[in-house]
Amino acid sequence: MSGGACNILFVGAGAIGCFYASRLHDPASKVYVSLVCRSNYPTIAKSGVSLRTRSFGDYHFSPHEVYSSILAAAESPKAPANGWDYVVVTTKALPEVTDDSKDIEPLVRKSADGKTCIVLIQNGVGVEEAHRSRFPANPIVSAVTIASVEQIEHGLIKQNKWTRISMGPYSDGLGGRTHESVELVRRGTENVEHLVELLTRIGKLRDAEAYDEIKLQQVRWHKICINAAMNPSAVLSGGVGNADMVMDPELREHLKGVMDEIFRAAPAILGREFPESLAKPELILKSTERNKGGKPSMLLDWEAGRPMELEVILGNPLKVARRHNVEMARMQSLYALLKMAQRQRAQNSHKQKTSKI
Repeated sequence: MSGGACNILFVGAGAIGCFYASRLHDPASKVYVSLVCRSNYPTIAKSGVSLRTRSFGDYHFSPHEVYSSILAAAESPKAPANGWDYVVVTTKALPEVTDDSKDIEPLVRKSADGKTCIVLIQNGVGVEEAHRSRFPANPIVSAVTIASVEQIEHGLIKQNKWTRISMGPYSDGLGGRTHESVELVRRGTENVEHLVELLTRIGKLRDAEAYDEIKLQQVRWHKICINAAMNPSAVLSGGVGNADMVMDPELREHLKGVMDEIFRAAPAILGREFPESLAKPELILKSTERNKGGKPSMLLDWEAGRPMELEVILGNPLKVARRHNVEMARMQSLYALLKMAQRQRAQNSHKQKTSKI
C-alpha cells in the first residue's frame, strides 16, 4: 500500500456495493474508497450516496472517486499510480452473460507485481474459478454476505436488517495443495484479516468474520442450500413466496430434499463436515415460515425479465460435484427445467420482437 494509503475500488454500485463501500471509506485513516457505477453514475457522481440504515442511522457517503465504467477507472489520471490495493466485485454473477474476470482485467493488470487483491462479494459456488485462472499470481478473497439492503432509487440505499459478511482466502477451493497455492492462501489470509479489521474498526460492523478457505467454502455451500432450494422452486411453482412454499406439505418435502442433498454433497466435495453452527435444513425451513411476503432474488429477476443466477446457484455446484463424482439429482432437475424455461422465454421474446419489424 503506497504511502500508507489503502485504495479500494468497488465494481458495482448497487445496494450491497454502496453499503459496504460506505462502511470502509475513511480518509482520516487513509482508506480511500471509489466506485464504478452503471446507470446510477450521473446521480452518484453529482451527489454521492445517501443511506438510511437500521444499524448506523442515516448518513451520507461521498466516494473518493466515481467512475462511469471499468475502463474509465483504469485510464483515469486520478487512479492510484501503482494500482488498487483491492478491487471488490459486487455485481451479480452471470457467467453465461459476462466474464467478470475479463471485465476487471484492466484494473488488475494496472499493478504488474500482482499486488491487487480481488474481492468477490457475490452469490453462488465457483465464482472464483475464472478469476484464479486469469490472475494466477493475485490473492483472491471470497466473501459471502447476509445483509438486507436495497437501492430505493439511484443514490439512495436502505439497510433493513443484518450486516454479516464472511471472508476467506481462495487458492484452489480446497485449502491449497501446491506450493503456489499455499503462498496464495498466506497472502489471501493477510488480506482477509486486514479487511475484517477495517470493517470492524472503521465500519463498526460487529459481524465481519474471517475464515480459512474450506470454512468459507462451507459458508458458500450453506447459502446455496437455501438459494438452490428456494430460488428455482419459487419460479417453477408459479411465483410462490418462501413462507408459502414451506407451509405447503409437498413443496416443503421437496425443499428439504434439495437441502439434504447439498448437506450430503458439500462434505464429500470439501472433505469436511458442516460445522454445528450452520443451521440444518429443518431449522432453515422453520425460520422461513416467518418470512411472510418474501420473494427470492431469482423470482424477482424472472418476473422482471432479467437473466437469473442459474449458473452460480445451480450449474456451477453441479459441475463441481461431478468433478468429485458426487451426484445431485434434485439440483440437476431444477437446473435443467429452469434453464430450458429461460431459453424458451428468450426465444419467444425474440420471435415477438422480429414479428413487429
